Amino acid sequence: MARKQAGTPALDALSAAGVSFTTHEYDHTATRHFGDETVAVLGVPPTRVFKTLIASVTGSARPELVVGVVPVSGHLDLKSLAATVGAKRADMADPAVAQRSSGYVVGGISPFGQRTRLRTVVDASAMMYETVLVSGGRRGLQVELDPSDLVRLTDAVVAEIGRD
Repeated sequence: MARKQAGTPALDALSAAGVSFTTHEYDHTATRHFGDETVAVLGVPPTRVFKTLIASVTGSARPELVVGVVPVSGHLDLKSLAATVGAKRADMADPAVAQRSSGYVVGGISPFGQRTRLRTVVDASAMMYETVLVSGGRRGLQVELDPSDLVRLTDAVVAEIGRD
């Protein structure tokens, strides 16, 4: 008899929203570059796999954490992220702060079901695809879904925040 996998807050949030999605699980072994591992194992172009990064922005109304969702093939453009959310500066959040805020470990941070809901910006390149992959809330678990559902469920702004 097959053992049922425990859900994650991300999967629970997607199910509760009634969104159509597909999970992709694999044996995770990387200690860094988790997105590269996902691309290699699943054989998906790196432009369709998106990483969820948490940045700290300052110079707006008050310092805050913000989520940036960008392709694993590139990097988060911190200046563009700051400008998009009306801040003067953005820096990557300390990993421990990102983990506490999201409730997920680095390499498994999902844009869905985060412990603290943060403003989210999704890179505009996501909208070029029928489906994209994002973390399902743990390392070795990806969720494939329509990018419009990603934007809608996270109340995201779509902007060019990725760079090569």
